[in-house]
Amino acid sequence: MNSNYIIFFVLLFLIIIPWITRQKRIGAIRHVLNRKKQNKENYAMKELARQFIGKECIIYTVMGMDSGIQGTIKEVSDGGIIVEKKDGIEAINLEYVTRIREWPRNAKGKKKQVF
Repeated sequence: MNSNYIIFFVLLFLIIIPWITRQKRIGAIRHVLNRKKQNKENYAMKELARQFIGKECIIYTVMGMDSGIQGTIKEVSDGGIIVEKKDGIEAINLEYVTRIREWPRNAKGKKKQVF
């Protein structure tokens, strides 16, 4: 009976524990790589959104193309966009922004209908 316990503990220390620590290390590396990739995407969207500061825009989010937020972009920060609407000021998380579109205007400068 004692020899079975000794074999079990040897297996535990030589095989299972190193495997668990390796899996934890691989998970941590994947987490760091995913964060780096996500930060690059957010940086690109932040730089693109800065082009629209002071312009009246339609901002589409992940919720769907039907949910466009209309307003004037006032500020773009690391995490979001500040939009001034008729109702007041709204903050939008950049992680959920899929598209930013300047409000279309006709030749006379009047707003066009958006469908």
